[in-house]
Amino acid sequence: NLLTPAGSIETKGPQVFVRVDGAFDTLEKIRQTPIVAQGRTLKLSDLASVERGYEDPSTFMIRNGGEPALLLGVVMRDDWNGLDLGKALEAEVTRINADLPLGMTLSKVTDQAVNISSAVDEFMVKFFVALLVVMVVCFVSMGWHVGIVVAAAVPLTLAAVFVIMAATGKNFDRITLGSLILALGLLVDDAIIAIEMMVVKMEEGYSRIAASAYAWSHTAAPMLSGTLVTAIGFMPNGFARSTAGEYTSNMFWIVGIALIASWLVAVAFTPYLGVKLLPDLPQIEGGHEAIYNTPRYNRFRQVLGRVIARKWLVAATVVTLFVMAVLGMAVVKKQFFPTSDRPEVLVEVQMPYGTAIGQTSAATAKVEDWLGQQPEARIVTAYIGQGAPRFFLAMSPELPDPSFAKIVVLAGDDKEREALKFRLRQAIADGLAPEAQVRVTQIVFGPPSPFPVAYRVMGPDPDKLREISAQVEAVMQASPMMRTVNTDWGPRVPTLHFTLDQDRLQAVGLSSNSVALQLQFLLSGAPLTEVREDIRAVQVIGRAAGDIRLNPAKIAGFTLVGATGQRIPLSQVGQVEVRMEDPILRRRDRTPTLTVRGDIADGLQPPDVSTAMTRQLKPIMDQLPRGYRIVEAGSIEESGKASAAMLPIFPIMLAATLLIIILQVRSISGMVMVFLTSPLGLIGVVPTLLLFQQPFGINALVGLIALSGILMRNTLILIGQIRENEEAGLDPFRAVVEATVQRARPVILTALAAIFAFIPLTHSVFWGTLAYTLIGGTLAGTVLTLVFLPAMYSIWFRIRPTALPQGHAN
Repeated sequence: NLLTPAGSIETKGPQVFVRVDGAFDTLEKIRQTPIVAQGRTLKLSDLASVERGYEDPSTFMIRNGGEPALLLGVVMRDDWNGLDLGKALEAEVTRINADLPLGMTLSKVTDQAVNISSAVDEFMVKFFVALLVVMVVCFVSMGWHVGIVVAAAVPLTLAAVFVIMAATGKNFDRITLGSLILALGLLVDDAIIAIEMMVVKMEEGYSRIAASAYAWSHTAAPMLSGTLVTAIGFMPNGFARSTAGEYTSNMFWIVGIALIASWLVAVAFTPYLGVKLLPDLPQIEGGHEAIYNTPRYNRFRQVLGRVIARKWLVAATVVTLFVMAVLGMAVVKKQFFPTSDRPEVLVEVQMPYGTAIGQTSAATAKVEDWLGQQPEARIVTAYIGQGAPRFFLAMSPELPDPSFAKIVVLAGDDKEREALKFRLRQAIADGLAPEAQVRVTQIVFGPPSPFPVAYRVMGPDPDKLREISAQVEAVMQASPMMRTVNTDWGPRVPTLHFTLDQDRLQAVGLSSNSVALQLQFLLSGAPLTEVREDIRAVQVIGRAAGDIRLNPAKIAGFTLVGATGQRIPLSQVGQVEVRMEDPILRRRDRTPTLTVRGDIADGLQPPDVSTAMTRQLKPIMDQLPRGYRIVEAGSIEESGKASAAMLPIFPIMLAATLLIIILQVRSISGMVMVFLTSPLGLIGVVPTLLLFQQPFGINALVGLIALSGILMRNTLILIGQIRENEEAGLDPFRAVVEATVQRARPVILTALAAIFAFIPLTHSVFWGTLAYTLIGGTLAGTVLTLVFLPAMYSIWFRIRPTALPQGHAN
């Protein structure tokens, strides 16, 4: 029945190909196939049962709610809306169910539209809360009319962002929505700085147009430099070539677009709105001096005078706090990506490698029955023989394996998920499905890692690898931080080995290959041919009938057929013995590799556990024979890959930042001071993470890098004001003090707007650590910038305190 070439005929015209017809295309033709044996012609149906059915044993089974099921996966086309697709599918499912026969239903086991809707609802709530907070800060601190001008910058900026997103093909997803909330705390900064400068100049007696022109000429360039520096802080996310970078790359683009759009709004629309909407402000007698000659400003001047007088003490204190913060990072919990807030519980059932799929199915059914009795388990879907389809980006489906099954359980919410996880783990400990290793997990954001903590034992000899891995496994199992410790090779399994007598084989006209083929036919079955049905090819399998293939004790009595048709007992051509064998061998970089892995106890973070386990495994690592090594794997390896992917971006980011700063300050000294203030946010980050028990992960790292950009922007604006005061004729001491006083209000207001806007994000599972990082770092960094920069500037330029003019603080 094979498609075999039958040659061709050369003619004076086109070449004529020869085709042989008669291929089997129906089941009846196969049954009528003539078989010649010992001079007699028989039909195949006289010798064998010819039936059509599913493969036996199955290689993959699916059950939903304990009932056999077929799975249909639907992937959305490009440029479609997930919510619209969800509605269309819901209508289609309803229509199909109306036509299905009794007892058969079509239902959803995973509905991405529900998760999208939940994420959008969360974004809208957090977005409007953040927007309200920003507007309240503006209204309370700057007045009703000024607050309206600043608040108007928000919809204008967001409208520009949405237009650019639509033009560049960027969709709303978890990363872009969170990035918009993150940007909301930053995009009013430029508007606050511009309008504050306008208000000050109008109070000095400037007209609206003159004040707006002054604000443009004196703030546009520093704000642009600060905006670009802040956006560049997110650059590692946008260009990192890694799975983590791919996952979070839109953060850089969305925040960058929002910041640049906010600058354009601040320098173009905000002055215009100020001219149109600001009321006539009464001119303050005394002009510029009188505006900043209030008790509050004078107290601040007094503080600054003491800071500059004790500049070395202040600098030493800030440096000490920074060193303490760096050392304090050692006690902050470490994390790669957080666990997801999705309600699914993932249950893995792993039988010993080599187990038949029927036994795996039976063990899985026990877990399914238990889950079916739990009120939290809304939908229970079991995938036996391989992993579940990739219904979530950060999932890597397991390869086909008859000894493996995965159960996806949909709970009502995260509280039900946690309760179900706890009870299921307790049931497993009490003996549910003791023949299998049952693992209970949940979805994790970020690049997939099969186990959070893992170690690869690598070397040339598999036996030695098992010996070393047994030591590693013992250490990990003894640790209270670990659970469900296992290896990816599994225990050795029994195999039947036939030692054949080659002389006897040749005497009866057989070979080792022909014996293997006959045994395969008798036991598992051998493919004979294929039946072609349109575009499909259906395999025809031949296999011995009866239970002979199910009883290992009968194997020695198998009968082979010699070259002349004689029947030869298997025992006459060889011996049968049982040997223990590795069920699976894995290699990495062509080196045999055995991985010891496990889960961690609740409340712990994978990097912290990996660090602790590495210390405990150090004695074993130090005594490894030549050619063997133990390598960290798991989530800490993925974290290392993500960090390594960012490293090449840092020089580019640093060079771009240096270029922008040097173009703005036009001074090496100013550039150095800008960079010295950039890490000060760490002084507030570490206590904040410790106070709120938050881990430091990839998102917190991104927040820390972005925080340095925020602080450098404040420093750029402050240094620019100092230079402007010096050019106006003020002595160095007064120039520093007055610049800090003049820029204190906009710097503090922008910091408060950002801090309060980040607060709604603290309740987000994914964005929480980043929000806490920015809140603590912005708060501490802003205060320290207003204190440390004057001290550092005074040290660098050897500025001594001088007497302030009459009317100012002593």
